[in-house]
Amino acid sequence: MDPFPFYQLPCISVSDLTHYLRQLLESDDLLQEIWVEGEISNFSRPPSGHVYFTLKDAGASLRCVIWRNTVLRIKADLKDGVAIQAHGSVSLYEAGGQYQLYIDQVRSAGEGLLFLEFLRLKTRLEAEGLFDPGRKRPVPTCPQRIGLVTSPSGAALQDMLNTIRRRFPLAEVILSPTLVQGDEAPAAIAEAILRVNRIARPDVILVARGGGSIEDLWAFNDERVAYAIVASAAPVITGIGHETDFTIADFVADLRAPTPTAAAELATPDRADLLTNVRELASSLSHGFAATVDRYRWELNERQHRLRLYSPLGQIRGYRQRLDELSHASAQTMLHCLDLSRSRLEGAQSHLGALNPLAILQRGYALVTRSADGRIVRSASQVQPGERVQVRLADGTLGAEVVEATDGG
Repeated sequence: MDPFPFYQLPCISVSDLTHYLRQLLESDDLLQEIWVEGEISNFSRPPSGHVYFTLKDAGASLRCVIWRNTVLRIKADLKDGVAIQAHGSVSLYEAGGQYQLYIDQVRSAGEGLLFLEFLRLKTRLEAEGLFDPGRKRPVPTCPQRIGLVTSPSGAALQDMLNTIRRRFPLAEVILSPTLVQGDEAPAAIAEAILRVNRIARPDVILVARGGGSIEDLWAFNDERVAYAIVASAAPVITGIGHETDFTIADFVADLRAPTPTAAAELATPDRADLLTNVRELASSLSHGFAATVDRYRWELNERQHRLRLYSPLGQIRGYRQRLDELSHASAQTMLHCLDLSRSRLEGAQSHLGALNPLAILQRGYALVTRSADGRIVRSASQVQPGERVQVRLADGTLGAEVVEATDGG
């Protein structure tokens, strides 16, 4: 073969090749979201806080890296010889020429099967309607009796008791002890829920335990516990593990709290808030009572006033005053009528006096009447000479005889 071909293949640097391979690895979607199972070896945690180890099985090994921020939130116990399932992305460490798994989640090797079982049960119970929000019951605002379903020796019990005592010491707390871990725990938890309902009849039930691995919390991923929560007469609040832990019991419960302490807080009102509400209600009641008393006092005075007006004695007093007014008005009217009549009488008397014949006679005139028939003689033609007449003077009467009658015309 000719050692010098007609043309030569391009030659690239180690850096360029390594960079190219890194791009190939990081462009593969499968390698950016992958779970890898193996056993830890060569575990190392330098002062930087990052974690380095090799994940191996019988046929191969893989370098792994966990950055410090991720290490802080991983709860798994990482050490040599531990079988794990690691999730992350594959890339190439160019300076060392090694491909590595950059891990962001870790679970025990058996945890993967448990997680699949968790998803299977979750799907089935969800299809049965156990997670339906419309099925869930409201939690009472001020429960008088609280049932606790937890381990009597766990820290979760003391945390809940301290929280209830601090926030709402009036509540009666009933403990229904149970196992919270192990093969016998699911049946024990379900029985504890039914037992506290049957015996204590609480207003609300707290089902709780402290944090742990998925294996530690697995008792709460059992369908027996789920059905017991659904069958509970009282609403159920779960506080299982830490904030990032979710179990089947959390999905079925009427209310889920991130921790046992938070469950106790959700189940009870704050004493300080209650005292503030009581003070506000007392102030409102005082003002309302004072306003009501004032209104009734005004109505009472008004009715007393009306009663005085419409009472027989009040009416008699009113009639008496009215009688006095009418008597006075009547007297004034009578006096006025008398004065008016007197004035009319005096006027009539004056008029009659002016027309009185006697008054004319007083001025020297005389009234002549015929003696035969008493008719007044108004004309000389009415009498004949020798006829007897009566002459009426102011102070008496004269008998006379007509001597001569002369017509004035």
